[in-house]
Amino acid sequence: MKKTILASALGLAALGAHAQSSVTLYGIVDNGIGYQSSSTSLGKTSGGRSLVKMAQGIWAGSRFGLKGGEDLGGGTRAIFTLEEGFNSATGAQQTTNLMFSRQAFVGVTNANYGTLTAGRQYAPYYTLLSPYSPTTWLTGAYGAHPGDIDSMDTIYRINNALVYTSPNIAGLTVSGMYALGGVAGSTGAGQTWSLAAQYLHGPAGIAVGFERLHNATPNGGAWSANSTAYSNGEPGVSALTNGFQTTQSQQRLAVTAGYQFTSQWDISVAYSNVQYIPGTGSSFHDTQIWNTGGVVLHYKPITVLDLAAGFSYTRATKANGIQSSASYAQYNLSQYYTLSKRTGLYFVEAYQRAGGQTLGTNGAGNIINATADIGDGQNSAPSSSRSQVAGAIGIIHRF
Repeated sequence: MKKTILASALGLAALGAHAQSSVTLYGIVDNGIGYQSSSTSLGKTSGGRSLVKMAQGIWAGSRFGLKGGEDLGGGTRAIFTLEEGFNSATGAQQTTNLMFSRQAFVGVTNANYGTLTAGRQYAPYYTLLSPYSPTTWLTGAYGAHPGDIDSMDTIYRINNALVYTSPNIAGLTVSGMYALGGVAGSTGAGQTWSLAAQYLHGPAGIAVGFERLHNATPNGGAWSANSTAYSNGEPGVSALTNGFQTTQSQQRLAVTAGYQFTSQWDISVAYSNVQYIPGTGSSFHDTQIWNTGGVVLHYKPITVLDLAAGFSYTRATKANGIQSSASYAQYNLSQYYTLSKRTGLYFVEAYQRAGGQTLGTNGAGNIINATADIGDGQNSAPSSSRSQVAGAIGIIHRF
C-alpha cells in the first residue's frame, strides 16, 4: 500500500513538473508566382529581361521552429527559440551552413524585470520599430524600402548577441543589445550594438531605434557585407549598396510611428538615416549616407480582406565623386484575403523609379547610373535600368 501511494505521489510530481514547462512546434509555408521586369545580375547595368518565377516566402518567410519555456519560480521563466528558414519551392536551407538561420537563443524572462536572451536574434532596432514598418502590410520582398537599405525587414539577425528588453511600463518599452565580435586581441572588432525605445498610447505609437555594426578586422580594414566571415551576421547587398560593401562600419537611425483612426483605417510612417563608413581597406573614401521616408495606409473593408498602399523615397548624399545624388521612388500595393485562421491568399504589386548616380562594384571611380531595386526580394537580380515593375500572387499557411 505504501509503495502504491509513493508511486502515485511521484507520478503526480512528475506531471506537475511537466506542466510547468512547454515546447511548441510552429512554422509557415509560403509559395507563389512572381514577376519582375528588367531582371539582371547584381552589378550589371545592361541585358535585363523580364522574369516569371516561383516566388517563396513573400508574405512571410517559410520556416519551422521550436519555442518553449520552463517555470523557474517567483514569476521567472527560462525561454528558448530555435528557428530555421527554408526555401519552400526547393527545400533548401535559407542560409547555407546555418542549421537555425532565423533565430537560436536562450534566456530568462520576468514580467516585473524584463527579458534577457543570448544567441542569434533580432536587434532591438528591428523588434521595436517593426509594428510600424512598411513590411507589416506590404511585405519585405516587395514593400521594404529600396534594397531594404534600413534593415526594417526580418532578413537580418545578429550573431553572438545579448539582448535585454524591459517590461512595458505605462506604454514605454526599451531594449538594448551588445553582440561580441570574438576577435582575438581586439575587443571592439566585429562588435554590434543597438538601442531602441517604443511608446504606445491608445491608438497611437512611436518607436526610435539605433544600431552600429563594426568590421571584424583588428587593423580597421574593410569587410564584405555579403560575407559570412563577418562574425555578427550577413547584411544584404543591393543595387544601392553594391559599390559600398567594403565599408568598415554601418550605422542606422530610424523612427517609425502609427495611428489607428478606426477599426478599418490605420496609417504608419517611417524615416531612416543610414551611413556606410569607410576604413583603410575600403574601395570608397567618403561616408555614404541614405535618407529614406515612407508612408503606408492600411484599410480593412471587411473582416477577411486587408488592403494597403505605400510610398517611399530614398535619396543618397553627394560623395565619392558623385555629382548627381542617387534617388529611389517606390510605390506599393497589397491585398490579403483570409481563407481561415491559418491560411490566406495574397497579391502584391510594386513599381520603382531610380535617378542620379551611384558607385559600381569597384567603388570610387566607378560611377554608374543608379538602377531600380524593389524591396529586398530583387536584391540579387535588380533592374538593369532606371525602372522596375514587380508583382506576385501566393498562398500562405501557418501551423
